Amino acid sequence: MEQLLDVITVSTHDDYTLELVHSPLFFKASVQYGTVVWPGNLDMAPETFWSRSVPA
Repeated sequence: MEQLLDVITVSTHDDYTLELVHSPLFFKASVQYGTVVWPGNLDMAPETFWSRSVPA
């Protein structure tokens, strides 16, 4: 099974955030059951997305 969490590159920023580039499986995300899911029965709770979101 492919791994979602493989990080390919990381960039650090002055505001103490990280910019990550994930493996290609990351880009296979879709919406099902009211949340974001990936192949291999991987998902994340919508509350997690909400609590960690940053206004654009």
